[in-house]
Amino acid sequence: MLRFSLLGVIALAMAMRFVDSQHDYADALTKSILFFEGQRSGKLPPTQRMTWRKDSALEDGFYLHINLVGGYYDAGDNVKFNFPMAFTTTMLAWSVIEFGNDMGSNYQHALEAIRWATDYFLKCTRIPNILFVQVGDPYGDHDCWERPEDMDTPRTAYAVSAKHPGSEVSGEIAAALAASSLAFKSVDAPYSKALLDRALMVFKFADTYRGSYNDSLGKWVCPFYCDFNGYEDELVWAAAWLYKATNAAEYIKYVRDNIYSISNIPTSSNDGGSIGEFGWDAKHGGINVLVSEMTGNKEEPFSSNAGRLVCALLPESPTKWVEYSPGGLMFRSGGCNMQHPTALSFLLLVHGRSLDSTKSTISCDFGTITPARLIQVAKSQVDYILGTNPAGMSYMVGYGNKFPEFIHHRGSSLPPIDQHPERIGCRDGDPYFASKSPNPNVLTGAVVGGPLINDTYSDSRVDSVQSEPATYINAPLVGVLAYFKSNS
Repeated sequence: MLRFSLLGVIALAMAMRFVDSQHDYADALTKSILFFEGQRSGKLPPTQRMTWRKDSALEDGFYLHINLVGGYYDAGDNVKFNFPMAFTTTMLAWSVIEFGNDMGSNYQHALEAIRWATDYFLKCTRIPNILFVQVGDPYGDHDCWERPEDMDTPRTAYAVSAKHPGSEVSGEIAAALAASSLAFKSVDAPYSKALLDRALMVFKFADTYRGSYNDSLGKWVCPFYCDFNGYEDELVWAAAWLYKATNAAEYIKYVRDNIYSISNIPTSSNDGGSIGEFGWDAKHGGINVLVSEMTGNKEEPFSSNAGRLVCALLPESPTKWVEYSPGGLMFRSGGCNMQHPTALSFLLLVHGRSLDSTKSTISCDFGTITPARLIQVAKSQVDYILGTNPAGMSYMVGYGNKFPEFIHHRGSSLPPIDQHPERIGCRDGDPYFASKSPNPNVLTGAVVGGPLINDTYSDSRVDSVQSEPATYINAPLVGVLAYFKSNS
């Protein structure tokens, strides 16, 4: 039986206050995947459903005589940052691997979303020991408010190499390619093999030439997507995915041998520490859940670390690593918050299902936790995002009756080319940015940065922390929504 302190009971009551509401998870799933079409860079296909978007950045890499066309813009800007794009791709692939059978008609669209990134990554990794990791001058881009179809800012391509390494971004790209090879294995075997072969090559490069892209590329990646967590976790993460894709003993050995090289592994079961980290920068939580799942929750220290992750996340824990808003949303201070509840809910759901398959529970200092509890907390986060919250607002654009209309997103906020074919220059977009009218283009499915810790939300283009969407917010949510579509 669970043993709760008074504070634990209060926290649990707050988190559960709005959980009973029902949502159309199938509709939300469709829209969460559609969002990625709004983030596409390059030559758009005839099947493009978000039709206010048009072709953009069709000459990326051409000044170097390399084709780097394609991929995704990460958020509301027009730069292709490969580090968060690779994490996005890994999570889309993991969503398909775990929950593809729950996706129904969205399964094919999910594969298309993955392939839009992996086709681009194959271009970025074509030259041995040189890996392109970003396209677009971030300073020039962030100084303008213009549609991606109009942009005239420098499309500089940035690369890492043997002399100028970038193990974190290379490791994450290797993980993305390996995970994606599994997503395509049953539907396109030749493409799956090509992805796996490239993943093996990229991982070898990342591991052989160790170093951070912070040092190699400096101000061009920092402070935008600076690696704050070291590159060791990406190497272990990539090796774990290569083990899942190949079943080769050398990769699980690599994971076992290097897991302790990841900094800040806590010794206390009540200390979330880096074990609770999971996102584009830190892979600790994902490593432990993934390896635990692959090894039937018997492999140490991964199994116990996955348990510590759970104990540090649940709202009833007296020593939580995250905060919860009064309405029940997971919250971590600093930057875009919504990336945390989506990514951590994905881990709770995957680990909960894995524990259920082995009839296991988790022993925390405050009680025994069942798999059903993990799934319940994940559902509470999804429901909050979809509108079961004090504001009665969906934080997914286009879902529900009330959702953000003034999102911090260039393409969404500027008139579409069909209505305004004339070019909108760098600063010509300023009046639209300052406009008091809602964005003219609905970026359907986009999940924004979200409310503050007190559940208040500023629907304002100026407040990018709250109103800017990002691909790495949506990617984990795709899998979670697929699960609840079939298991509501």
